[in-house]
Amino acid sequence: MKSDFSELKLRQLDTALYRWRSADLPPRPQSGWIKAIREGLGMAATHLASKLRVTTSTVIRLETSEVDDTVSLATLRRAAEALGCELQYALIPKQSLSDTLENRAMALARRQMAAISHTMALEAQSTSREAVETQTRALAEELLKGSRRALWKETGMEKSSR
Repeated sequence: MKSDFSELKLRQLDTALYRWRSADLPPRPQSGWIKAIREGLGMAATHLASKLRVTTSTVIRLETSEVDDTVSLATLRRAAEALGCELQYALIPKQSLSDTLENRAMALARRQMAAISHTMALEAQSTSREAVETQTRALAEELLKGSRRALWKETGMEKSSR
């Protein structure tokens, strides 16, 4: 049985992430944030280079690496500070974590019920779709009451489909 603390942490995290998900944040500029902000401030690459104590060519490589998604967070944080900015970093789930858990539990329950339904059909003991769906939802609820880690363990079917 999951602790209330675990549920509370999930709800708090979902609430915090919802604010990020619902924020209408602009996409990264094509030239990257570093170059866009530097140019917006009218700052030459040589000036940023001196603030970072690197060469101008390093600043150009830094701006390119941001666009190429190869810049490290530490380097991005240093550049942000040199530009008078703060780096905010977040992984923003496309849906709530609760919804992700429920969808995962339903997928596992459907997979388990499909195997059971197939066996029962072979034995001429098949049940209605409504009964199978009710059983699937009940199984998903049971899976959600158990360990969350168990939802992500690979089954034989997942391993063989790779």
